[in-house]
Amino acid sequence: MATVELAPTYAALILADDGIEITSDKIVSLTSAANVDVEPIWASLLAKALEGKDVKDLLLNVGAGGGAPAVGAPAASGGAPAAAAEEAPKEEEKKEEKEESDDDMGFGLFD
Repeated sequence: MATVELAPTYAALILADDGIEITSDKIVSLTSAANVDVEPIWASLLAKALEGKDVKDLLLNVGAGGGAPAVGAPAASGGAPAAAAEEAPKEEEKKEEKEESDDDMGFGLFD
């Protein structure tokens, strides 16, 4: 990748490492100090994409997958949440059955 493409990302990482809020103005000023001309729109888009996110946390959890909770975790906490967790899949199964019945209308794509 070209230096111009990576410079805003490196600037955002520098700001995050120093604990400074990531804004488009700060990204542009850092890239300008490095003698890299970056269009302000790219700095603005990157700043908006990282707004409200902890960049250090994102870097530490790159291989962790999604933020979904484990399925077995609520069952270990108590009896009432376990019963609620068992009811939720039953409701989902009913919804799926309705969707499947809508698909079978007596004719197919190649009939």
